[in-house]
Amino acid sequence: MSELRFVRMGFGADRVEYQEAWDEQRRVHAARFADEVPDTVLLLEHPPVYTAGRRTEDSERPLDGTPVVDVDRGGKITWHGPGQLVGYPIQKLPRPVDVVAHVRRLEEALIRTCAEFGLETTRVEGRSGVWVLGDPLDQRPALGGLSLDFDPRLTDEEFDPRMNGPEYAPSNAGQRREDRKIAAIGIRVAKGVTMHGFALNVNPDNKWFDRIIPCGIRDAGVASLANELGRDITIEKVLPVAERHLRDILENAEPKPRVIEKTPA
Repeated sequence: MSELRFVRMGFGADRVEYQEAWDEQRRVHAARFADEVPDTVLLLEHPPVYTAGRRTEDSERPLDGTPVVDVDRGGKITWHGPGQLVGYPIQKLPRPVDVVAHVRRLEEALIRTCAEFGLETTRVEGRSGVWVLGDPLDQRPALGGLSLDFDPRLTDEEFDPRMNGPEYAPSNAGQRREDRKIAAIGIRVAKGVTMHGFALNVNPDNKWFDRIIPCGIRDAGVASLANELGRDITIEKVLPVAERHLRDILENAEPKPRVIEKTPA
């Protein structure tokens, strides 16, 4: 692929409002489609905001009516805010675009970023993003005094963890030794050019996730680099490492069009 351009839009006191970043994505997307700019990765931090992808269900939104920004990416509802490194790779890919391959490249860059700080992460089949794996089921602590054989989240499709105490909160998944997502990925492809991207939890207040059903997943939670490693890690430290791995993965990739299997006549 061509050389990547990285744009650091704003962090800390200069965090970028979601609508401003979305407008900039669309501007860069149009310019990339017209070959006026190279492939570009926007990197930034947002003020607190909930955003909902196209597949979000009403039952996954905040119960208290907190505003949610509905966006045109894939995936479901998530949270962005302080302590989270957000990246929007805007790349022109061969058509028909292999969306899964693009997601896997982003995952790999983030897995390598976490590894450099000493945290082993991985993928979970059927669930996009980057994950910290939990303990085997028979080794996890009981929830609410009940064995996991009676975990209501596994048998009750309408079970709502937000209404059943902190032991079910997504932010406490690490204490429960469950699978927990450390980086979410949601993208959109229009005219062969990607938009949206990833959000890596560096040191956010993960309790923000407790007001929603993050990514529509009820039987897992969220993690952060700082919490998992038990030490102070900041976006300032993570930013150049993430840039390096994104550049290495995305610049050296040789994207191919998605293979469309033809049905025999």
